Amino acid sequence: MTMELDHECPNCGGEKTFYRAASTTLHLGEKVKWHCPDCDYGFVRIGDNGTAVDSSA
Repeated sequence: MTMELDHECPNCGGEKTFYRAASTTLHLGEKVKWHCPDCDYGFVRIGDNGTAVDSSA
């Protein structure tokens, strides 16, 4: 279980290390909420077996 993720933050204007805020398991795979530590921006990623739906895309 990864607790950090490097991802582009549109509010801060660069790549940041996001922290894992919450997670749960759905029929589609694991749902993980990620948040930027420097601003209010967050996104959700749902995925299983290498496929993912990313709300930031």
